[in-house]
Amino acid sequence: MLSGRTYDEVYRNFRWDIPEYYNIGVDVCDKWAGDRQRLALIYIDPQGREQRYTFRSLRDYSNQLANTLKARGIDRSDRVGILLSQRPETLISHIAVYKLGAVAVQLLTLFGPEALEYRLADSQARAVITDKENLSKIHAIGERLPHLELVIAVDGGQGRAEMDFWEALTRAEREFAPVRTRPDDPALIIYTSGTTGQPKGTLHGHRLLLGILPGFEFYHNLFPQKDDLMWTPLDWAYIGGSYDALFPTLHHGYPVLAYRPRKFDPEEAFFMMAKHGVRNLMAVPTVLRMMMHAVRQPREKYDLRLRSITAGGETMGTELCDWTREQLGVEINEQYGQTECDLVVGYCSQIMEIVPGAIGRAVPGHTVEIINEDGLVAGPDELGEIAVRAPDPVMFLEYWKNPVATREKFIGDWMRTGDYGRKDKEGNFWFGGRQDDLIESGGYRIGPGEVEDCLMKHPAVALVGVIGVPDPVRGQIVKAFILPRAGVTPDKALELSIQDHVKKRLEAHAYPREVAFVSEMPRTKTGKILRNELRGIHEAGAKGPKVRGSGFKG
Repeated sequence: MLSGRTYDEVYRNFRWDIPEYYNIGVDVCDKWAGDRQRLALIYIDPQGREQRYTFRSLRDYSNQLANTLKARGIDRSDRVGILLSQRPETLISHIAVYKLGAVAVQLLTLFGPEALEYRLADSQARAVITDKENLSKIHAIGERLPHLELVIAVDGGQGRAEMDFWEALTRAEREFAPVRTRPDDPALIIYTSGTTGQPKGTLHGHRLLLGILPGFEFYHNLFPQKDDLMWTPLDWAYIGGSYDALFPTLHHGYPVLAYRPRKFDPEEAFFMMAKHGVRNLMAVPTVLRMMMHAVRQPREKYDLRLRSITAGGETMGTELCDWTREQLGVEINEQYGQTECDLVVGYCSQIMEIVPGAIGRAVPGHTVEIINEDGLVAGPDELGEIAVRAPDPVMFLEYWKNPVATREKFIGDWMRTGDYGRKDKEGNFWFGGRQDDLIESGGYRIGPGEVEDCLMKHPAVALVGVIGVPDPVRGQIVKAFILPRAGVTPDKALELSIQDHVKKRLEAHAYPREVAFVSEMPRTKTGKILRNELRGIHEAGAKGPKVRGSGFKG
């Protein structure tokens, strides 16, 4: 745990303690199960009903699931897809998979069949745990997934080899001997969006949680403190929801509120935080801005007890930071990291001054610098690439089955983030921009390459280029430039068809909110689409009159 009164003292005092054997499932659950009454989870279901789970009950349920999976042939190192949102079965599934020594594959319920098929096929998952609502997606792709042998539904289901989650657990033993995993043994695959081609599977070891703890404690003002209770509106299928909030809280033996309605309601969020005494909030700026616009003076209406707020992934803005300070009584501790190496830069307002516009200083335990093209550390205020020194406990093991991409991620002892910025004399990092073209929209990271691959399957599309364009609420939105096939006439109906194509097949949040039809697509001699030129076309169009509602240029 972090200790000290100033940033320099906390950073200097920190020491890693990585044991010879370590298992995430045992750490976040079993070690606290001796106290039968210790609360782990408060779950609010879609009907608003409350369920409470102790660490003891989670241990028993996860043991029963681990026994169930083992009886069906799922064993150490096998991949298990978890296609669920914020609900108790998600947590139980993760814990069981880790205890089994298997590898969890986090999957968003927003994913369409194509996105799921790629991830399940690439990981060669042998089992999937999902719900009735998402079962049809698995049915649609099951015949093309030869490795998939077991489908478990948490709320019943019918069809291809489904097993009822809770019914199966009632028949299983409550005792299970967790596999003695080492910190570097594989535990988790998270697919991260790239700018070209399909997503890469980021493989993490069990040490991921140990590596994330300093950042988590740092951002939440030296977590844990008396009466701390965590809530995040982020989906647990994201590293931000699971490993930046859920699992670190449970590691410390503190409770988590699980509440994620289909549609985010800012006033309902305030009500829930007040009702359950939420002390720690992990969000994205888009969510905080929605809350700010909905209730300008929340403490006059709700009995809030917030102690810490952390957010990242988008630009904060002065207005939002001022509002949280004045109206919530809490500074936003900005966080920075990426799926491959999370929570490595940020702020802890309890021990340091927040510098407006900067993204923070290196989190204790991590060595972060700005490097030049040769992998050498840059001087103060010199622009370069943000990099993290390897080895580091929070750093990924490799890209799944992709040694070339893994090698390209490193230069010498440095893991390259692909983000550019500078570091001032005081050690504050200033974000300059992305090397790649990832789109940050409402807290989601969207890879244009995957959206382009999906759109190329639309019968009316000859070529497509996807970029992110500024949006006052979401930070960015997806914009698709479409070169139609010969004989196709662009109109509003085609625009809607293109948007619907992505919504149904890929991810609901990844569909292009703007569509522009072009008569030529800017490309290099090798055929690569020039996204910088597309940005120029967008900026030129934004300054002039709109052409034909759909953004048609021809």
